[in-house]
Amino acid sequence: MSRYFIRRILETIPLMLIISIFVFMFIHLIPGDPARSIAGLDAEEWEVEAIREEYGLNKPIIVQYVDYMVKLFKGDMGRSMKSDTPVTELIADRMPQTLKLVFAGVLWAPVLGIFIGVISAIKHGKMLDHVSMLIAITGLSAPGFWLGLMGIQIFSVQLGWLPSGGLDSWKGFILPSFTMGCGIMAVLARYSRSSMLETLREDYVRTARAKGQKESMVMFAHAFRNSLIQVVTILGLQIGGLLSGSVLTETVFSIAGMGRLLTDSISFRDYAVVQGLLMLFALQYVLINLVVDLLYGVINPKIRLD
Repeated sequence: MSRYFIRRILETIPLMLIISIFVFMFIHLIPGDPARSIAGLDAEEWEVEAIREEYGLNKPIIVQYVDYMVKLFKGDMGRSMKSDTPVTELIADRMPQTLKLVFAGVLWAPVLGIFIGVISAIKHGKMLDHVSMLIAITGLSAPGFWLGLMGIQIFSVQLGWLPSGGLDSWKGFILPSFTMGCGIMAVLARYSRSSMLETLREDYVRTARAKGQKESMVMFAHAFRNSLIQVVTILGLQIGGLLSGSVLTETVFSIAGMGRLLTDSISFRDYAVVQGLLMLFALQYVLINLVVDLLYGVINPKIRLD
């Protein structure tokens, strides 16, 4: 296990380098001149050139990338062109709000999604199965921004039960976490159902039943545990998408998190902040996939990681 873990950590280094190249090039392809945005539309050309000189925007793009990576390895993500604040400080200031929101979504969506999928598989072909899959399909079909806006319209504007934005109280988490978690719940419900149904057809499940084991023992000790391999893979990808998916949710509900910071920085062409956030989102995807791979060995000891 330890050898596998070290090998996977080392594999993330070239992967993150490749990602950094794509992120850097993508940011510099965004239309517009950040130096002009900082100086203002009425600024003289020499003022714009001075800003380009200050932030190194007049250097060749390869030189800019090398300079950025050298600073990044030292823990320096640069400074915001908009506020002249270190990017690490901006991200650290916004990160708690986003992590709270992600935690609120993770707290209920995966548990409810897996529960619906498992119950649907156990009750395969019955009314509960059809109702559960209808809920899952509805959750997959409804766009996140539409769910958020409908939630605000119904529960905030018309009924006045919940706040329309911010995370100032526990009520403020309900609508944003529902918007973020609904898609995850629906995806996991469908995958849990299909994985459970496939596992229930395996020979060892029939053997366990033939030995006279209780149905609850067959379902949860044999079928459910072995069906989790596929579910954990999807769960890891979905949780990884929560952090980057906060962009939409934070915009709809006016939450001052990393997602909102990203949209504001893109509109201002704040290269350093956008690069820092995208690199952070990519890193958490890589780390979550690593955790998922390690969980395989916990769920099924027959899987040899070394």
